[in-house]
Amino acid sequence: MTENRTIALLGQPNSGKSSIFNSLTGMHQHVGNWPGKTVEKKEGTFVHNDVTYTIADLPGSYALSANSDEEIVTRDYIVKEDVDMVCILADASQLERSLYMLADFAGLKTPAMLVLTMGDVAKVKGKVVDTKALSAKLGIEVCEVIAFDKKTFEPFYAAVENTIKNGSCLQADALYSYFTSSDIASEYAAALAMAEKMEDGRYTKEWIAAKILEEDELIVRRVKIKELGDIPSSEKTTLAVSDARFTWIGKLLEGCVENEKKPSELLTKFDKRAIAPGSGTAISIVMMIVALLGSMLVAIPFMGLGGATPSILNPVVDAICNGLGVSAEIAHFIKATLVTSLGWVISMVGFIFGMSFVFGILEEVGYMARVSYVFDRSMSKIGLQGKAIMPMIMGFGCTMGSTAGSKVIDSYGQRILTIAVAWAIPCGATFVVIPTLANAFFGGGGGMLVMLFIFLIMFLHVLVTAKIFGRKLNPVENRTGIIMELPPYHKPRWGFIFKNSLMRMWDVFKKAFSIEVIVCIIFFFLSYSSAGIESSILYKIGTAIEPVSRFFGMGWETFMSFFAAMISKEAVLGVLSAIFANSGSIVDSTTGLAATSDNVAQIVAASISKAEALAFIIAVTFNIPCLQAVVSTYNETHSAKWTAKIGGYYILTALILSAVVYHVAALFM
Repeated sequence: MTENRTIALLGQPNSGKSSIFNSLTGMHQHVGNWPGKTVEKKEGTFVHNDVTYTIADLPGSYALSANSDEEIVTRDYIVKEDVDMVCILADASQLERSLYMLADFAGLKTPAMLVLTMGDVAKVKGKVVDTKALSAKLGIEVCEVIAFDKKTFEPFYAAVENTIKNGSCLQADALYSYFTSSDIASEYAAALAMAEKMEDGRYTKEWIAAKILEEDELIVRRVKIKELGDIPSSEKTTLAVSDARFTWIGKLLEGCVENEKKPSELLTKFDKRAIAPGSGTAISIVMMIVALLGSMLVAIPFMGLGGATPSILNPVVDAICNGLGVSAEIAHFIKATLVTSLGWVISMVGFIFGMSFVFGILEEVGYMARVSYVFDRSMSKIGLQGKAIMPMIMGFGCTMGSTAGSKVIDSYGQRILTIAVAWAIPCGATFVVIPTLANAFFGGGGGMLVMLFIFLIMFLHVLVTAKIFGRKLNPVENRTGIIMELPPYHKPRWGFIFKNSLMRMWDVFKKAFSIEVIVCIIFFFLSYSSAGIESSILYKIGTAIEPVSRFFGMGWETFMSFFAAMISKEAVLGVLSAIFANSGSIVDSTTGLAATSDNVAQIVAASISKAEALAFIIAVTFNIPCLQAVVSTYNETHSAKWTAKIGGYYILTALILSAVVYHVAALFM
């Protein structure tokens, strides 16, 4: 009978946790949310020597304090009795800074081992780590792995088996001796007396005492509940706790690490410019634009295949249906739903692959941390971290790309907030459709003013959206300054990046195709008409609610186009053409099965007022970006609730903006 074990991966951001997790679990992984928390939960399985291991990739954090949901979830998980052991990961290329998590873990009773990652980078930098000497000092297994090379994992498997067999826990006596011999010895003694009355499970009294001195929110709450007295902590004690941990780390590494090379002068000079306020911002923006173009370049073959899918498969569908005697209506249904969905999803995953590959390179070489550092101060003003600038810039190209790009953000709550904000940025498809309508209604000069007006609304929309969603996803009271390490630059591991990009693309494809098919089927039946547009359900709904849609500045024609824009921004001109120029049915115009009239913008301009046109333009611009963006958002958030909240919010704000613009514009146009 196969044994089952549960282990956890614990470490700071950029410590290689996700890389190790992906290498161990491969396709045997799933992502969701922790119950009751806005925090991503990643679990997977692997089998070794007839033992099945369930492995949890815990949220990346720098410590085990209760300063965020991520840290609370992480701490709660590793002290559960059903967790057999914890793998604490540290970057071998910069151990002095990446071992702080190990120091904060010291004192817990959960069996643990230390896994050194980035060994190849450490080797390039001339750093040699004596894992045996380090293991002897810590009293636990220490091994070194290279995430993308499974041949280096044998020591890891052996260390896991030994740790579970022996129940080895981290030796913390040396660490806590610094507390008793420091100038906060009396405060530590008082905290220790309190901790003795609180010790339970896998928390030791020494660990609890250190958290009392740090004023850990959850521990302090327990002190107050038990009425154990005043907390013996202050700014001095908090700093002293950190100093003790760093002193312990320094002593720990003595005789265990050798430095044989000096840092590259060229990279050092570049890094100074890359993180400077002025030059760093300029370099980051240029790099993001180049990365966006690079992502699109990588995605071109996939997007070309996706665009060609209907022309390739539709004749096959017709031939098969004709051969089987299936009606033309069923063939039409298959082409408008299954084939269209497949084409859209192929294009979508192609862009996901391009994004994952190009930005994976930037992350791998160590540059993305610099982007976060440079933009953190400005982005923090709206409740986001510096890395959020990348998905937001990506939004100008494709909202789907911006949601996928949010993967680089460590905090799950801030990732959702970034996606919600990025939806306010008009995508490339919008900048194809909207200028055409703006120029047709308002001429060249007027069209430019409309575009400037859109950018003004976009800026305000970003600020308002960040404020509204930030209240829940990143409350002001929980916001802190940036705490991060700048990883060393190193060569990208091409095979590893390519493999991870393929895995991500496949994962998205599996989830996206079924969702897109369902939505396309629903839209098909809403908009299908056998005897003109007037026979469709969508038309009947549109005309029935026209008294309401008129309040928002749209007649049934423009409101139906507004509805179709939720499926695809490119569908707007096609649906307007179907309605005003009788170029085909709504479903065919939306899915690309019908051609668009060449002069549709001029035809529409002659049919509706300028006030309605301006309201319609604003409504479409700030509506739900497209179906692919919705699917991508669900894929990143793993939450139907948050996807629905963001979608509902954008429909509502688009209608509100449309109403305000229409009623104001009607006074002057």
